[in-house]
Amino acid sequence: MPHFTIEYSANLDERVDIGAVCEIVRKAASETGVFPIGGIRVRAIKCEHYAIADGRKDYGFLSMLLRIGEGRDLPTRKAAGEHVFRALSSHLDPVFAASKFALSFDMQINDKETSWKRNNIHDALKVEAAHG
Repeated sequence: MPHFTIEYSANLDERVDIGAVCEIVRKAASETGVFPIGGIRVRAIKCEHYAIADGRKDYGFLSMLLRIGEGRDLPTRKAAGEHVFRALSSHLDPVFAASKFALSFDMQINDKETSWKRNNIHDALKVEAAHG
């Protein structure tokens, strides 16, 4: 259940292909081998209204939150998080070079007792893999 939620300042639309950002994150998450492919979700939410630092309108931000289920130890979570953050940060290097920009990434562990899920994508991917 790795669910990535990206919030970003609307002024990034002029500088960043947010669809490509989602794909970079999805691909990096799958490369870790830590997350089940069928559970990966990446979504982006444009923030039309925001205020940053001293209020300059040319400042931008992208903040990503990853929600995962319990069961992975800290070294595993850190390695996976660092891999995803490196891929995202590298992709956004041109934004850092051309403007004032803030990037953040946090990981949150959902309590299995209060997290409900229903997903038939895992089974579909297993059938597909078995039958080519």
